[in-house]
This record gives sequence, C-alpha cells and structure tokens, in this order.
Amino acid sequence: MPFRPLLLQSYLCLPRKCSKATEEVSLLKFALRALGEKMSQVLKTLSGPLSFNKLSSQNFPRKEKKLLRHGSCCFPINIVQSSFRGCLEVVNHVKSSHKEKTCLYDEGKLKALPHIQTLREFPREELVAKVVMVRFDSTILLGEKLDLSSQSASKAIYTIKYLHECGAKVILVSDWSRKINPKLHAQQTVADILSSVLQHKVIALRCISCNMPLKREDLQKADILLLDNLSEYKEEVANCSKFAELLSSEVDILVNDSFCQSHKILASTVGIARFCYASMAGFSLEENLRQLKKIAKTKRKPYIAIIGGGNLENKAAALQFLASICDALVFVGQMSFQIMCALGHSIRTNLVERDAHKAALDIVQFSYDKNVLMSYPKDFWCMNQCLPTQLEVFPAHGVPAGWLPVDLGPRSLEEIYSLVTNSKKIVWIGPVKFSSSCPHTGGASKLAQMLYKQSQCECEITIVGSTACEVIKNEASSLSSVNVLENASPVWEFLKEQKLPGVMALDRAYPFAIDWSVVYHDPSQPLVVDIGSGNGLFIMGMAQSKKDLNFLGLEINGKLVRRCLDSINQSGIMNAYFIGTNATSTFRSIVSSYPGELVLVSIQCPNPDFNKPENRWSMLQRSLIEAVADLLANKGKVFLQSDVKAVAMRMKQQFLQYGKGKLCLSHDCHGVKINGNTWLEENPFGVRSDWEQHVIDRGVMPNILPSFVVEVYQVIRCMLAHFHEICLCRKLEATAVYMIGDTSEKLLDK
Repeated sequence: MPFRPLLLQSYLCLPRKCSKATEEVSLLKFALRALGEKMSQVLKTLSGPLSFNKLSSQNFPRKEKKLLRHGSCCFPINIVQSSFRGCLEVVNHVKSSHKEKTCLYDEGKLKALPHIQTLREFPREELVAKVVMVRFDSTILLGEKLDLSSQSASKAIYTIKYLHECGAKVILVSDWSRKINPKLHAQQTVADILSSVLQHKVIALRCISCNMPLKREDLQKADILLLDNLSEYKEEVANCSKFAELLSSEVDILVNDSFCQSHKILASTVGIARFCYASMAGFSLEENLRQLKKIAKTKRKPYIAIIGGGNLENKAAALQFLASICDALVFVGQMSFQIMCALGHSIRTNLVERDAHKAALDIVQFSYDKNVLMSYPKDFWCMNQCLPTQLEVFPAHGVPAGWLPVDLGPRSLEEIYSLVTNSKKIVWIGPVKFSSSCPHTGGASKLAQMLYKQSQCECEITIVGSTACEVIKNEASSLSSVNVLENASPVWEFLKEQKLPGVMALDRAYPFAIDWSVVYHDPSQPLVVDIGSGNGLFIMGMAQSKKDLNFLGLEINGKLVRRCLDSINQSGIMNAYFIGTNATSTFRSIVSSYPGELVLVSIQCPNPDFNKPENRWSMLQRSLIEAVADLLANKGKVFLQSDVKAVAMRMKQQFLQYGKGKLCLSHDCHGVKINGNTWLEENPFGVRSDWEQHVIDRGVMPNILPSFVVEVYQVIRCMLAHFHEICLCRKLEATAVYMIGDTSEKLLDK
C-alpha cells in the first residue's frame, strides 16, 4: 500500500476523543514506521546491479581533478563525467512522453529564462490583418556601421519583413540617439534609413508627442509605420501605465525584438504587454536568448570563463554562478586586481575597488570550495605615467610606482593559451582593459586570435560585450563558428540569476513536444481539456466513467500536477493526463499537436482575484479564447463555471467577444431560459471539480440534477453543425456555470 494512503488511514483510525497532541504524536509514529518499511523495500529493490532504468550510478555527476600545466605551475581543472548536473527524476511514462523542442539549460536551479512564445511558433494565419507593434533594437538597425550580413541585423530585418509578408500592419517603435549614429537628427531621417534597410516604405507618425492615440485611419497610410523616439519620454523609463496604453492604441500583438533592453522595465517592452492580447519574441530576440541559454549549459567540458571589465561588487553574484558551472575563471580586466588582493597579493590601492574586498573574498572561497581554478595575469605591459610612450613588462606583483598596467603581458597570454587549447567550451565576457583611458588592445587581439583558432577545433566559443565582439570581428575571417552577444548588460543580469523583465512580460509557450501515443492508450479518441485542473477531481472522475474519451488537465501548480500524475499511475488510468503549464499562453501549442478532435474545454471556478481585468496573467486572455475557438471541433463545447457571478459573466462576455464569430448562446438562439436567466441549474456531467465539491460541502449548492437539463441537451443537439454554441447555466445565485459549444452524446448519456 502506498505511503500516503497509509498515513491517511492511520489518521482515520485514531480514537475520536483523543487530544490534538495525541493525534499528532500517534500520526508521526505511524508515519515513521511506514516510512521505514517503504525504505527497506526500496533498498531490497536496489540491492542488485544497477542498470540505466534503475538509476545507474553512471548517470550521476562525479568529479575528479586533472592538472593542466602552465609553465612551472599546476592548476586543477574539474572534469565532470556526466553531462547533466541536475537531479534525475523518474515518473514512469511521464519522462519519456516529453521531448524538448529547444534545449534550455542544464542547471535546474536557473529559472531566469522561461520558455516564451516566439514569432516563429505563432500561427502565420493569426497575423493576417492584425496590427503588430515591433519593439526593435536601434543599435542594430540604426547603427552607423550597419552590417547587413551580420546575424543580428539579418534576424532583426527578417522579423519586420516576415510580419509584412504575413499580411500584418507593422508599427515600429524604439529609442535612438546620435551616439549610435550622428545622422539620426529627426524621426523622418530614421524612417528614411529604415525604408532603405527594409526595402519597404516606412512612414513616420508623430502621435505620442501630441498625446493622441493611434487611430484606425492612420493605419491606412502605409503597411509599416514608425512612432516617435521613445528616448524623449520619461514615461518610457518609468513604465507609465497610461503611456503604455497610449502606445498600444489599435495594437493587437506585441513583438519584442530588442535584446539590449530586455533587462529593463520599460513601457514599450513590459507595460504594453498588458494591453496586447498576444506578446512574443521576434527572430532577433529569440536568437539572442538561444545564445544566452548556451552559456549556462555544462555539457561540454572543460568549460572556462574569461572575464574582463571591472565593477566586481555589482557582478559578484554572476561570478559565483559562473564558478558553479565552469571549471576555471580567467580574469583579464580590472577585476583581476581585486582577485589578486583577495588572494593576499600586495596591490596598489588606486587599482583596487574600495568596497569590493569582501565580495572578492567570497568569490575566492566559493571557487576554492568548488575546486574551480582562478587565473589572473602574471605580468603586465605597463605605461610610464610621466612618459606615456614608454612601455615595459613588469611582474603582476612588482609594478613600480609611476607605472600603470595597460595590457596583458607575454607570460599571462601564455597561460591563457594553455587553458584555451585544453578547453571544449569558452565564454569571454568583458573587455581586456586595465585603465579607463587605456588605448592598448594588443592583448585583446591576441586573445581573440586564440579563441577563433580554438573555434575551428570543435570548441564552443561565446563572445559577450561590444568591445570583445568588435575585436573578434577584426581578427576572425568569419563569425559562423562563434556565438556573439553584443550587449553585455542583459547577460550579466542573467548570470546573476535575475529575471529579465522584457522576457518575463512575454507569453509563455510549452517547451516540450508531447508523444501522445505514450500519454494515452488510444490518442485518436476525442479529447476533453480542463484548464486549471487543480487536484484533478473532475478529470479523474470523468476518465473513470468515460473510457472512450481522453482527458487532459492543464494546471499551473507543479506540485498538484505531480500529485495527479502519481494518482493516475497508481490507479492505472490510461485515458487521463496532467501537464504543469500556464494554459493561458500554452494551450494552442499543446493541444494543436493532439491527433484527435477537441470536443470539450472546461474552465471551472477560477479564482476571482486571479482573474481581475487589471491582472496581466488573468486566466482568460484573448489569445486563449481564440486558440480554443480555432481548435474546438465542430459541435464542440466549452463549459464555464464559477461560484462568483461577476467572474462567470465576464468569462461569457469574453468568449462572445473574442470567439471569432464561431460561438453563440444556445439559450439566446432557442429562447430557453430559467427564471428569466440563461443558466443551467446543475453541472451536467455528474462529476464535480475540486472547488465545486468544496462549495457543496459547505452546503451552498444542492446536489441535484433538474430534469430541465435533459431539455437543454435536446436543444443543443438541434444546433447548426457549423456553429460552436454557448449554454449558460446557473446552480444558485452565488454560482454560475456556462457551457459553450456542442457536447457529443458520449458526454451526455446519463
């Protein structure tokens, strides 16, 4: 008998008159005894030789030290035998039924990048005649040295052209200044530059400056429009809600294609998403996020991080994360002085950050505990501060007064070369720079040459930051073998394990391709989907009574999903399944791959607070309703139920408003009403949801099925074949239930 039922059984068997404390002690004793019995059974099972399916020891990470020699010194490198550091999770057939669409990251603790909706995955037909706002990256498309052959430029241009080719009206918006291009004098100049780049006419509209929302007639002026320069408005940086609403005037879909702004909370990337029914990443942002995720992967070993730049105190969390996934940290910038000081070396005070010593000590200790190599320059090219043209090489610990380190010395480069040539994965982030006014880049050029040469030897190279990217472009004949992220700020935030607001504001997508033949015994059977399935009472009850249908529960609470999966596995139910996801944005990507027909979608008793209109993540978004309307089979049905009348009314109105004309109220069509209202008095399926049962247990709803429901069923069967229908039902004044579409007789033969 499973442990949890044993625990429940023991509690029910306790004497009714015993005290609460006695109950808790008895319950604890029984739980410990039962746990001991289960553990002994597990140990007996695992006593023999372990195979892959029995949690083989070969699948767990195991470290051992290997010494790489650099001159006369030895440095330990951690070789991780396993390509995956996370925990192995076995849930019978659940694991084998999911295959990742795109690789995310190996570290399970990293949650900064959820799987988001992308323009690539969004249905093309849903873009026709839609108004799409593209938040583009001005540093890419408006830069003075625009390289149309670069991957970043080609992806950014393709986003706009793709939308135009799909029949969408495109509104471009961004911020720009003369720092990126001296020619950017006025909005019309920017429109002309974009017209040349896109090979399509771009019309400039000044509506934000006039505090006037975009009007429908403005959209007829051109297929591609350009709004005002966002850098002129403080409301953009303040993420002003009214400003975001002004930006979103007449806009249906937001496409964020600006990676460089993804770490900021802006009205054009975060605030506006609340007013658009769909928000997704463009091709450029998608590619940058793919490169970003690669940094956190730990499959290829040895993995080293080459770290330049300064400001160690602000980047301490990122450095600790790098130490947790890399085998070596190689410091080649101003931060190296802070690390040398933390290691006990004598460093001049003018080279050390004043308040970063403790952070540096923590990083050194963390790296030591993880057996991670910390490498720093052993010598420098130094400049005579009195004679700037005079350069000499000095040991790192012996730079005399009056001399300023300006570049990596030959011994330092030799050690870096030894590390690089023995590595299978390298990330270089930050400039090789030791002085704020240092013009010397010889060390950076030689480092770039090393990395490019290593990239030709099946070593994965990622270059981060505008300075490092510029150097590698000058030294490499082609960047096809190198991953490039030109803006370092979002990368540092990602490495700190901070969520990127511009990414988090976008709709979610389900990251796995589901093998329905593994999930269900017969995946060709009609499908019933319960959105917000909770503890699974409705799904499991229906699955046991309706064997000729398949049932799918979508629930955002992962713990409840795991509990439901355990329950169906233990009970042997073969026509029910649960997925942990935010169905508001993933419904289409999940259900569209199902081979059978979708005959019923139920949304039962959603939390009214969670569904406030001002809540960005309210369950009923336009995108979900349109997905349901698109995927529902002819004569399919949507069942809506709530114990809060206002929530039920709002759900009904939203389905009628966004149902694309495919949904109608069956009671309104046939004039069938109860007490003047279009409500059903009882859940017609005979199986209650979790919250419905809870309300009934409180004595609020009667446990009856009026005969009127049979009459309603007869009315539904007479509906036109090409219409999805809405049947509105009500149990009591405190409870409202809606049914949309046409239920098959399999669901109604009671």
